Amino acid sequence: VQLVESGGGLVQAGGSLRLSCAASGTIFSRNEMAWYRQAPGNERELVASITSSGITNYADSVKGRFTIARDNAKETVFLQMNSLKPEDTAVYYCNAQEPARLGRLEYWGQGTQVTVSS
Repeated sequence: VQLVESGGGLVQAGGSLRLSCAASGTIFSRNEMAWYRQAPGNERELVASITSSGITNYADSVKGRFTIARDNAKETVFLQMNSLKPEDTAVYYCNAQEPARLGRLEYWGQGTQVTVSS
């Protein structure tokens, strides 16, 4: 399974970015997909997730600003980030959880840097 993120970059506070994660080598529609982030000195944290049936979940810190969505035909998951704040600065990672016979298999992308300037 390969996950390739794109869309990161440098943006001013209040701006927007859209992250994409293209998956291959998996039955994408069956997977739960998520975005995590990790800032320097911090642990990796869940930002948002979306189940195979489209149920979404968000960290409190991003509710109302970020939206996760998936396109099963394109095997891609998106993270629309609006009203960005300097504290959103982090490396953002795409995560896939694939159903398996004895639980789930987990995969990670390489990460994409998001930097929000004040």
